[in-house]
Amino acid sequence: MASNLRVDQITSSTTGSVSIGTATFTGGLAGDITGLNVTGVITATTLNQNLGAGSSITIGDTVITSTSIGIGTTTTAGRTAGVGTAAGTLVYDTQVGLMVYSGNIWQTVKGNFVATGGSEDIAGRAGYKVHTYTEPGTFEVTAGSASVEYLIVAGGAGGGSGGGGGGAGGYRTGSITLSQGTYPIQVGGGSAGAATHPIVVSQGTPSFISGPGISSITSTGGGGGGHYANPGSPGGSGGGGAFDGGAGESTTGGTGNAGGYTPAEGNDGGSGYGSPPTRSSGGGGGAGGAGTPGSAGAGPGGNGQASSITGSSVTRAGGGGGGTIPGSASTGGPGGGGAGSAGDPAGPATPGTTNTGGGGGGAGGNNTSAGGNGGSGIVILAYEA
Repeated sequence: MASNLRVDQITSSTTGSVSIGTATFTGGLAGDITGLNVTGVITATTLNQNLGAGSSITIGDTVITSTSIGIGTTTTAGRTAGVGTAAGTLVYDTQVGLMVYSGNIWQTVKGNFVATGGSEDIAGRAGYKVHTYTEPGTFEVTAGSASVEYLIVAGGAGGGSGGGGGGAGGYRTGSITLSQGTYPIQVGGGSAGAATHPIVVSQGTPSFISGPGISSITSTGGGGGGHYANPGSPGGSGGGGAFDGGAGESTTGGTGNAGGYTPAEGNDGGSGYGSPPTRSSGGGGGAGGAGTPGSAGAGPGGNGQASSITGSSVTRAGGGGGGTIPGSASTGGPGGGGAGSAGDPAGPATPGTTNTGGGGGGAGGNNTSAGGNGGSGIVILAYEA
């Protein structure tokens, strides 16, 4: 047995039991030892047992306790210079985050990504941080880089007077890598419905995210519902066509996906038409994203699209329902589309729901009833946290 050896006398060839003060190692030691710091009594038996509360083993910057392992930190330069080159080696890079070496490259385990902005939530979607914008703002990245999911819905359009339902705002989803910097966020407002004929309904306002190193990701505002005897307007989703100018004639709905995106940001509006002898039915506005087109005369608005980006499934960007003189008011599309109004005279149509990008309903009546306003849009960003 070798005992009472200095640390610099212990090598891989040392066999038997080795004692250093009150520390005893039975069975020899494997590998060269260039330094040793022992507190208390360590034996072959205790090395094979769990560490007790308050105990720890320290090797360089690595600390092992009964409840945790602290692996210390390095910089990207230190890591790439060869800190740990065995497959499975973990390091905490203060510039990137926790990383593991695969044997060929360093891969991020948990990124050191820090961002603020909008309404922030870390409870709604497990493992993610979600930023929701219901009005314009900025997304501030102060550290790191990460893949960020987005949902961008533009403002919906108002409905026509004596006519078609408003088109929903464009609806776009995807992901983009964002790094340190300031990213402006625009949340588009809905356009006003027509108060009377012959007011032409404006397109809703676009929503977007832009900033350093990326192309702006924009959703187009919804197309306005057509007013008496006029077609719907194009937009993110098209507005519904209005009452026609004569029995049996039709007015077309506006085209959707005005931005020309793939996948499409929205759908076409439905046609309005005359049903002799009443000439009374406006088309529904189209819905955003992978929703549905608006229905023809006296038709409901298109069905919006659901997303679970916040952790809960929510449907947005429904089209506005068309106005009609006879019959019942047409419904707005699921996802915030406003219902049309019916009768002559008719009451005002229902607006699209705020922060859904829903289109406003088209008004019934004979040119004198007000279409509903479009609903404002929304921008939502989410990333692993």
